Amino acid sequence: MEKSKEEFKPYIPADKVTPEFTVTSIIIGVLLAVIFGAANAYLGLRVGMTVSASIPAAVISMGVIRVIMKKDSILESNMVQTIGSAGESLAAGAIFTLPALYLWASEGKTEAPSLLTISLIALCGGLLGVLFMVPLRNALIVKEHGVLPYPEGTACAEVLLAGEEGGSSAKTVFCGMGLAAVFKFIVDGIKVVPTAITAPLRALKTEFSAQVYPALIGVGYICGIKISSYMFAGAVLGWFVIIPAIVTFGGSTVLYPGTDTIARMYAEGGASAIWGSYIRYIGAGAVAAGGIISLIKSLPLIATTFRDGVKGMKGGAKAGDLRTEQDIDMRAVIGGIIVLVVAIWLLPAIPVSPLGAVLVVIFGFFFATVSSRMVGLVGSSNNPVSGMAIATLLFSTLVIKMSGDTGISGMVGAIAIGSVICIIAAMAGDTSQDLKTGYILGATPKKQQIGELIGAVVSAFTIGGVLLLLNNAWEFGSEALSAPQATLMKMITEGVMNGNLPWSLVFIGVFIGIVIEILGIPILPVAIGLYLPLELSATIMVGGAARWFVDKRSSEKEKKNEASGGILFCSGLIAGEGLVGILLAILAVVGVSDALDLSGTVNLGLAGAVVLLVIMVLCVLKFAMTKKKTV
Repeated sequence: MEKSKEEFKPYIPADKVTPEFTVTSIIIGVLLAVIFGAANAYLGLRVGMTVSASIPAAVISMGVIRVIMKKDSILESNMVQTIGSAGESLAAGAIFTLPALYLWASEGKTEAPSLLTISLIALCGGLLGVLFMVPLRNALIVKEHGVLPYPEGTACAEVLLAGEEGGSSAKTVFCGMGLAAVFKFIVDGIKVVPTAITAPLRALKTEFSAQVYPALIGVGYICGIKISSYMFAGAVLGWFVIIPAIVTFGGSTVLYPGTDTIARMYAEGGASAIWGSYIRYIGAGAVAAGGIISLIKSLPLIATTFRDGVKGMKGGAKAGDLRTEQDIDMRAVIGGIIVLVVAIWLLPAIPVSPLGAVLVVIFGFFFATVSSRMVGLVGSSNNPVSGMAIATLLFSTLVIKMSGDTGISGMVGAIAIGSVICIIAAMAGDTSQDLKTGYILGATPKKQQIGELIGAVVSAFTIGGVLLLLNNAWEFGSEALSAPQATLMKMITEGVMNGNLPWSLVFIGVFIGIVIEILGIPILPVAIGLYLPLELSATIMVGGAARWFVDKRSSEKEKKNEASGGILFCSGLIAGEGLVGILLAILAVVGVSDALDLSGTVNLGLAGAVVLLVIMVLCVLKFAMTKKKTV
């Protein structure tokens, strides 16, 4: 991958035309965009994290196209993952911000957003993210080949190339989906096993808890022991240091934003009551500090990225003579951007003013450029999208407040602006990774870009339905769907507009984040662990420990294999639980869920939860340690 542009030859030569943008690839890609978009929306609203869908989508497409349909077409498989991964990226951008609108509606401050509003905001952000990336392809993907590694894009290309040698691991993903579906249905469907293993620790004035869900184990395994342990460290800090300190020293004190004495709150609600009233504000401060610090540290790179990206646009989107140099026509790109920005301004369903539409153009193109290069250097998982969203919200809320719109309408407008820009950044990063995969394989850029647009359209309307459904079933901000990022964005917007945040708690979190940065530890995973309930981080840690156990017994090559059995199986766990979560939400909305509930007659209790958790871990280890072909 260190070859220059002149030396580099793609796997499929530019003068060779093979099936790529076909009915088969579009249908499978759209289905995977819906599946992984819905699953990642559910996962992100539960734990505040999403996972890349590119490699699982590529593996599934190879399983269908190569094994079932007996077709030898690597570019069709690439098109499937291009369309399919768009669903995951758009969902990641949407769940960071849009649930805040539902949270305000639940407080009676405004009406709940309609399906049309959510879908149009997601659609505009998704399409703009792809279109902003088109003129940057030549500068970032072609000219910087061998300089910008694009880790996920390169790994996905290697998986597809390995698939050309035969074999298929799609069944591993499907096994994970099936087992997760069964586990999720046992816990949340028929409810014969409690959702969490909980042990009160009264002597320490706290409790230990771990949820029994397959997706959390999957997240921990995919993230690895380092990220999982950082998250768990944040949870330990919150639940075994700060909560006991508050209870010990609080006593009969009534501390804002709590409305009762700390002693009574702990006696009646346990450690969870203290977490809900105080720790989440401290965690919010730490998360905000992490996002802003990561953005500040990236400023030199951001400045050079934007400068180089704009320079590289000269001729960057022209259709070349070769198939592998053809982009969407620049006139169509500029026309599409203008139409979308005008739509953001004029459509009544999108609560953005003309000033807001201008902010979308400025921040949108800037952060699309930044995101595209950042993922090329550090990968999608390290892209500071949340920091970009926080910076956008802070600035847009201040501008809107200065314009005189200081009520709930101003806050709703700020969140709408932040949502569009957050989705733009996420989609631009995903598009650049997919174009990198296509560049290595010899795909046609124009066809991939059209595929991304198709994925964005399908995913936008999917995410609207998913958010509406999940909120109706469990409500955002509840224990089932904490929507951590969206809650944070809501708090930031309210804090800037109304000045009603418990700033002492927020700044405690900010300085905890600064201490973590001084120690040289990544802030965001620790801050997220502090912000989320312990029961989530504890189970993620179990998954991380399983990955550590497997890695200790694997070769260096096996450790780096992005298509290993463990990672693919865990990707299936996440997708399977997400899909059953959506199904259970449908059943809850139509009033059928109570008929499935067997907890009144069959209850396996704590022992059943422990057994189920152990079975999940053993299944992960089995698939992770079974020797097989790469793909």
